[in-house]
Amino acid sequence: MAKFPEGFLWGGATAANQFEGAWDVDGKGASVADVVTGGDVNTPRMIDPSLDPAKYYPNHDGIDFYHTYESDIALMAEMGFKTFRMSIAWTRIFPTGMEEEPNEAGLAFYDRVFDCLRSHGIEPLVTISHYEMPYALVDEMNGWEDRRCIDHFIRYAKCVLDRYHDKVTYWLTFNEINCGLASGGASTSTGTFKGYTGPRTELPFDLSVRYTAVHNQFVASAKTVLYAHEHYPKLKIGDMCIYVPYYYRTCAPDDILLSQQVMQRVNYFTSDVHVRGYYPGYMKRYFADNGITVKMEEGDEELLRAGTVDFCTFSYYMSNCVSCDETLEKTGGNLFSGVKNPYLKASDWGWQIDPKGLRWSLNEMWDRYQKPLMVVENGMGAFDKPGDDGVVHDDYRIEYLRRHIQQMGEAVEDGVELMGYTMWGCIDLVSASTGEMAKRYGFIYVDKHDDGTGTGERSRKDSFYWYKKCIESNGQDLA
Repeated sequence: MAKFPEGFLWGGATAANQFEGAWDVDGKGASVADVVTGGDVNTPRMIDPSLDPAKYYPNHDGIDFYHTYESDIALMAEMGFKTFRMSIAWTRIFPTGMEEEPNEAGLAFYDRVFDCLRSHGIEPLVTISHYEMPYALVDEMNGWEDRRCIDHFIRYAKCVLDRYHDKVTYWLTFNEINCGLASGGASTSTGTFKGYTGPRTELPFDLSVRYTAVHNQFVASAKTVLYAHEHYPKLKIGDMCIYVPYYYRTCAPDDILLSQQVMQRVNYFTSDVHVRGYYPGYMKRYFADNGITVKMEEGDEELLRAGTVDFCTFSYYMSNCVSCDETLEKTGGNLFSGVKNPYLKASDWGWQIDPKGLRWSLNEMWDRYQKPLMVVENGMGAFDKPGDDGVVHDDYRIEYLRRHIQQMGEAVEDGVELMGYTMWGCIDLVSASTGEMAKRYGFIYVDKHDDGTGTGERSRKDSFYWYKKCIESNGQDLA
C-alpha cells in the first residue's frame, strides 16, 4: 500500500453559496448564485434576479451552516479532519462589492467559524471567490468584463487577508477559474450564472469578452498574491482549476492533436498563467486563429510574472474523450463534456468514473509545474436514500473514494508532491450545476429536499465511518 506523507491534509470541501444559507441575514447582499432558481439533471437552472416568490432559490437556505456551523464542524472533527476547505461569501463582507468599508457582522461570522475550526485542530483552507460575485457588480458593470472589478476584488481580498492572516494560512484566489471559459450552468438565452462576465442575457457568448474577463481575474489573483507575500510572508496562496483529462478516442493523428489542443485550452491555460506567470504560445496562436482580442493594460504582464502562486490545486471528478468523428456518442459533465469512453462507467449524472485518470492527472500536473499539489474537489453525486434503519448505506461512494485515494497513493509513489485531499461536499449541500439537494456527495446526510422541505437534521452515512478510518490510518486502511 502506497504511503501518504506525514502531515497530509485530509478533509472535505464546501462553498459558502451552496451551504451557508442566511442569504440576506446580518447585512449580506445578493450574490450571483442567489438569483438562480433550482433545477435538476434534466431541467437547467434559470437566472431570475426578480426573486419571484413563486420560484425556488435553493442557495437562499442552503443547509443553514450559518446557524449550525458549530455542530457541523464537530462532526468533521469526529471524522478526524485535518483541514476544511470553505469559501468566504464576498457579499457577506461587501454586500454590493462597491462599498468602501466592510460589513462587520459578516467579518465576525467568519471569525467565529475559524475559531471553531482551530479549537478542533482543523486547518482552514479558504477560497476567496467561489462563484460568490456580488450581483450588483453584474448589474452595474457586467462583472469581470469590466476592469473596475479588479479594484473591488482587491479591496475585498486585502480586507480578509488583513483580518484572518493569523487564523488562515492556506488561501485560494478563484475557484475553477477555467469554468469562466465554458458555456453552460444556469440558462438564459446565452449566459452562465457563475459570475465571470455576468448573466446578461442580451450579450452573446463572445470569446473576447470571456477571455478578457478571465484576464482581469488573473490580474486580481496576481495582485492578491503579491499583497499577501509582502505583508504576511507565512501565508501560502494557491490557484484552483477544474481538471478534466481529454483522452484521444482513437490513434488517428487528428484525434491526438485535438486531444493536445483541448487539454491546453481547457486544463492548462489558466494554471499556466497562475504558475508560470505568462500567456503560453499555444493560446496566442489560438487567439490569432479565432479573432480573439484580450484587453490588457500596460504592466499586466509584469504583474502576472511577479504574482505566481505557491501551490496548485484542482478539482477532479471525471475524464472525457475527444475525436474528430462527430458521430460518436457524447457524455455528460459539469460544463465540460466530451465523447463517451467505452471503458468507463458513469454516474447517474453522466460523469464518467475514472480513478486512474486522477493518477495520470497528478503526474501530468507535477511534471509540468514542480509545485506542491492538492486535490481540493473529488466525489460522486448520488441519489442517497436512508434505509429502514434511518442510515444511508453508501457502499457505492466508499468504492468510488477508495479507488481514487488508492490512485492518489500511487501518484505519491510516482514522486508527486501531494499536500492533501478535500473530498467535495463532505456534508450534503446544494449542487452548483443543477441546484439539487438530491445530488448528494456528503459523508453527512442532511434531511433537506429539492422543494425546500425537510428538517435539516444531520446523520452519519456509512462513508462517514469509512473516511474516519482512512484518516486515522493516513490512507492505509481503505477496506
